[in-house]
Amino acid sequence: MEKIWLEQYTEGVPAEINPDQYTNLIDVMDEACKRFADRTAFINMGKSLSYQQLDQASDAFASYLQNQLNLGKGDVVALMMPNLLQYPIALFGALKAGCTIANVNPLYTARELKHQLTDAGVTTIVIVANFANTLEKVIADTQVKNVILTELGDQLGCVKGFIVNKVVKHIKKMVPAFSLPNAIAFNQVIEQGKAGQFKPVAIESDDIAFLQYTGGTTGVAKGAMLTHRNMLSNLLQAAAWLDSTLEYGKETVITALPLYHIFALLANCLNFMKYGATNVLITNPRDMPAFVKELNKHPFTALTGVNTLFNGLLNAKGFAEVDFSHFKLALGGGMAVQRPVAERWQKVTGTRLLEAYGLTECSPAVTINPLNIKEYNGSIGLPIPSTVCRVVDDEGNELGPNQPGELQVQGPQVMKGYFNRPEATAEAIKDGWFCTGDMAEYDEKGFFRIVDRKKDMILVSGFNVYPNEIEEVVAMHEKVLEVAAVGKKDEASGEVVKIFVVKKDQSLTEAELIAHCKENLTAYKRPKAVEFRDELPKTNVGKILRRELRDD
Repeated sequence: MEKIWLEQYTEGVPAEINPDQYTNLIDVMDEACKRFADRTAFINMGKSLSYQQLDQASDAFASYLQNQLNLGKGDVVALMMPNLLQYPIALFGALKAGCTIANVNPLYTARELKHQLTDAGVTTIVIVANFANTLEKVIADTQVKNVILTELGDQLGCVKGFIVNKVVKHIKKMVPAFSLPNAIAFNQVIEQGKAGQFKPVAIESDDIAFLQYTGGTTGVAKGAMLTHRNMLSNLLQAAAWLDSTLEYGKETVITALPLYHIFALLANCLNFMKYGATNVLITNPRDMPAFVKELNKHPFTALTGVNTLFNGLLNAKGFAEVDFSHFKLALGGGMAVQRPVAERWQKVTGTRLLEAYGLTECSPAVTINPLNIKEYNGSIGLPIPSTVCRVVDDEGNELGPNQPGELQVQGPQVMKGYFNRPEATAEAIKDGWFCTGDMAEYDEKGFFRIVDRKKDMILVSGFNVYPNEIEEVVAMHEKVLEVAAVGKKDEASGEVVKIFVVKKDQSLTEAELIAHCKENLTAYKRPKAVEFRDELPKTNVGKILRRELRDD
């Protein structure tokens, strides 16, 4: 594949990066913490954490994992929390101890949580107490032995020495409905960790840093094995793209997307750490008045998000009056950025909304629009340094410009494979190419555009939703004979889930199905529309034709 896109690169962006510039992610963290020791690393709920404090607290967390729990390389630690100061402390502490991170959506139902914990072999989980009752329902059926509890209001107690007993009592008072006998408060972990000695671990570039879960056409969430080298490569690719715009030690980035999502994890947490940026963590971006109020407190320079977030801000009271004088980078990913949103964003903020494209399996960035593009162009941009993209037909033959086919990717950011799923890995990575399942085309300059999806995946506000999982849950209802789930276009979230159901029992109602889904699926996966039919369209071998339903 000829790299025709290189001619469109912004001046100074290299064609290749050195993925072995660092050995592991901790090298990047150590460099930032030494260089920017006194600078604020994270802000959340009015409390701040300097790079030096982050380094010390994550050392203490790592010490506790090593000395009290005997954890190290190969052990999987789950993080189940929204954007809080405790997240980066636990993240870097676990990585320092050599552990692998499994990020968990805190809004998962018991069924979803059980699958991820058991599939990843999680033995230790850090969880906000508000969601502990979900864990309580499934912990006996998992390998989890150690539970570290924190809470939404307990910001920085771990650093400034809040009285541990008060924290534990407050946790129990706040959420009295759960019982986790081996639970320990986050602050107590830090205090005990400080009393011990953290022993640095030899972390190799090929060690797995994250088991980042993503759906699949089988309907079962799979853990993408992202090594330290994968994540470092993507960090360096992004930095090479942004170096002409971002300044070391001078940036403030707004992080409204959850850090447990691969986009914010790489783009905000890891990439901006390299720049010594101040990261403003937004715990609940759906509270738009509070979000806008937070924006007014900080001279922010960068913001990442998905189309629904940008659209929500544009329609929020007071957003147009925010001070955008320092603002220079708005990056959209996770789902398509819509032209009306991008054009209005540029008019209100004075800053171009850059669209990018990525996948969990690619750590995640694959393409980004050049920083010197003046207006919305409807493309996902150009392949980033050390990345090759191509478009192929159903037989795997490479296609030329303006010919739609499946997008395939090569690069050092492509995952090692799916955890304990060699067959799924072989299906996804063929002859060294990662098969995205997205239908794309590129023009004569090398700009790529997504035109459709080859697979039936539904994209709701940047989150992947897989029909098989929805169908499996709906089929659990005793009154359902057959079900098919598809994505339907939605102005707010890009797509929503719609289910087509054939009744086994004619008394079945839409309200019953919605209630059933609410119990078993997290909010963004739940069907927003139900249509009952006498039969569903099928192939001659009996496979339900989702595409026909989607096109109806």
